[in-house]
Amino acid sequence: MMDKMIGDGIKKFLLMGIGAAAMTVEKSQQVVDDLVKKGELTVEQGKELNQELKRNVKKSMDEAAKASEEVAAEEKDLTLEQKIASMSAEELEKLKAFIAKAEESGKTGE
Repeated sequence: MMDKMIGDGIKKFLLMGIGAAAMTVEKSQQVVDDLVKKGELTVEQGKELNQELKRNVKKSMDEAAKASEEVAAEEKDLTLEQKIASMSAEELEKLKAFIAKAEESGKTGE
């Protein structure tokens, strides 16, 4: 259960980063297209700038993915006590409720 919570957090964080990067690329491409239309950039310069933007975003996304994989690998090696110690108050409350429910179902099943 805790592994799933930790994994979900990393997944959400990574998806947020991807969404932010996509929005940044989209907005940046609009700005470049506007500059081309105004004649402040040539079409060729606009294309080059868009390609560089895409490369930079891809590099950033690759680095973020690598970092999240490293965090996941580190978390996998943590002991139960270390995982519990790193949990937020909300996560601890959920864990306590889960344990209480498990204990309750164990008592009624006897």
